[in-house]
This record gives sequence, structure tokens and C-alpha cells, in this order.
Amino acid sequence: MALLKSYSPLYKTAFFLSIFTIVYNIGEGLISTYFGFENDTLALFGFGLDSFIEAISAVGIAHMVIRIMKNSGSLQDEFEITALKITGYSFYALCFVLAIMCVQKIIAHENPTTSFWGIVISSFSIVIMLGTIYWKTSLGKKLNSAALIADANCAKVCVYMSLVLLASSLLYEFFHIPYIDIAGTIGIIYFSYKEGKECFDKAKGIHCCAHPH
Repeated sequence: MALLKSYSPLYKTAFFLSIFTIVYNIGEGLISTYFGFENDTLALFGFGLDSFIEAISAVGIAHMVIRIMKNSGSLQDEFEITALKITGYSFYALCFVLAIMCVQKIIAHENPTTSFWGIVISSFSIVIMLGTIYWKTSLGKKLNSAALIADANCAKVCVYMSLVLLASSLLYEFFHIPYIDIAGTIGIIYFSYKEGKECFDKAKGIHCCAHPH
């Protein structure tokens, strides 16, 4: 924490925002996997596992903020590259596990007991993520940091994932459409794969999430 004292309030805010992201994702992961397991909601369970992976990614972002504070023109270091690769492999593993679980549930003709918590958690997540994206983008522009802006743009995938969970949860809770939870899980698999690919691209120095301007 002594490191932060010598830097501007904007950098301090960016660092604490990255810490908040870590803590929030861990909490979201714990709550989502618990209710997903209890209510047999695979989409919510997968969403929770994704949150844990997002927490790993946020550790790399926190390290990146510290690096930028020390030298705004520095390139990503080995820690960030390793964190990106671990995150990428984790997303791919999640896709594989969820795909197997989807097949198992289809064969067993299983549906959730309720998707109420999927509605609550995804709605809360959308609000939090939109606020975080706005805050990160604002900080990135003020600090003239393409890396922070790119991170904010990447976070939009989390919003899309939350929207998928919200849609599938609403449709099941109010209309009990068979296998809609599976459809929601497939949506999460798609976005998890996309995030995994982006992690490996960024590890290679390709800022796929960077704003065109």
C-alpha cells in the first residue's frame, strides 16, 4: 500500500477498482455456484465458475495497473502473460466441463427446480458490471491508458453473459420452457470460449478488446 501513496488519485482509484473486481467476482462465484447446485440450474452454476476465472483475470489486471503506475509506457511482463494464459486455459476447461454437463442433463431429462436466483444474480451483475465498465473507461481516458480502456471493453462480455443468464432464467421461471437452462449454458460456453481466445490473443500482444479510437 505504501506504493500507492506516491501516485495520483486516479491511479489509486484504478488499483482499488481492480481489487473490488477480484472480491466481487469471488463473492459472485460462491453465491452462483451454491444456488446453481442447490436448484440444479446449470447456467447459474456455469456463470459462477466463470466468475472465479474472472477473479484470476482481475489479479492480472491489478498487477497491470501497478506496472502502469510505475511506467505508463511499459509493456506487459511475464506475470501478466502467465496470468492471461492460465485464465485462457481455465476458460477452455470450463467450456469442456459445461458441455459434458449439458449432455448429461439432456440424457437425464433434467430441468431446474427454480431459476429465481439466476434472475436475481444476473440482474445485480448487469448493474455492477455496467457501472464498473463506465468507471474503468472514464479512468482509462483520463489517464490516457489504452490498456485500461481495453480492459473495460473486454468486461462487456461479462454483461452479455449476464444477459444470457437473465434471459434463460426468466423464460424458465415464468414459462418453464424445457431445456432453456441448457440453451443458457450453451450461451455461457460460447462467451467463455470467446474470453479464452481473447486471453491468448492478449498474451501475444494482440489487444483484441481495444477501442478503435
